[in-house]
Amino acid sequence: MNLPLLKYAPSSQNTRVAGYEVGGDEQPKIYDAENLYSSSDMDNLIEAAYRQIFFHAFKSDRETVLESQLRNRQITVRDFIRGLLLSETFKNSFYEKNSNYRFVEHCVQKVLGRDVYSEKEKIAWSIVVATKGLRGFIDQLLDSDEYLENFGYDIVPYQRRRYLPSREQGEMPFNIKSPRYDAYYRGILGFPQIIWQNQVRRFIPQEKQAKAGDPSLYLNMARSINAQASPTPRVSALNISLDKVPYRK
Repeated sequence: MNLPLLKYAPSSQNTRVAGYEVGGDEQPKIYDAENLYSSSDMDNLIEAAYRQIFFHAFKSDRETVLESQLRNRQITVRDFIRGLLLSETFKNSFYEKNSNYRFVEHCVQKVLGRDVYSEKEKIAWSIVVATKGLRGFIDQLLDSDEYLENFGYDIVPYQRRRYLPSREQGEMPFNIKSPRYDAYYRGILGFPQIIWQNQVRRFIPQEKQAKAGDPSLYLNMARSINAQASPTPRVSALNISLDKVPYRK
């Protein structure tokens, strides 16, 4: 028996505030499949989708079948996003390396373009993950009214209202704010670690390295000799023979 989504009260955030904004470099660029006029525009849209879901996609992470279907208009952008969320790369990188609460936070940021409202929302969506599985959770997230109202079927999700005219500094991007692995798995996988070397290594360019016959090459050899100066003998006045002292006759 599937449990219904628990009710949670949305908090007041920038994404829920309607306002008039003037487009500029600080505003996110919206990639809409309905406004594509060339193949390069479709390439930019696909790259934006990869950045939104994976942050960066290597050649082995790309879903070539989904890309071909999207280019031929066989699927919508929403279906393409669904395929990326259900891919093995996303499962290995986010689903298997995080708890359900952390995974829900990642998906809400990437799919709905906002932060989670509260811990109640994390608990509500984590119950969906536990009862319906990964596919059921992704389907319910993409079929939600919030997603359809903001992105519909042809717009790539983006971080909504990151900048506000009344604020000097905007919100931090999700890919920097929320790392891929939490602290538990970072400790298991062993990265990132700060390693301090006791010996400071310095790089010397080849043109500045000592050549044969340079006196600096013999510095270590001279230090290894450990030569010690002979002590100065101490002579007592009682041991001096006055007969051997020269004098005038």
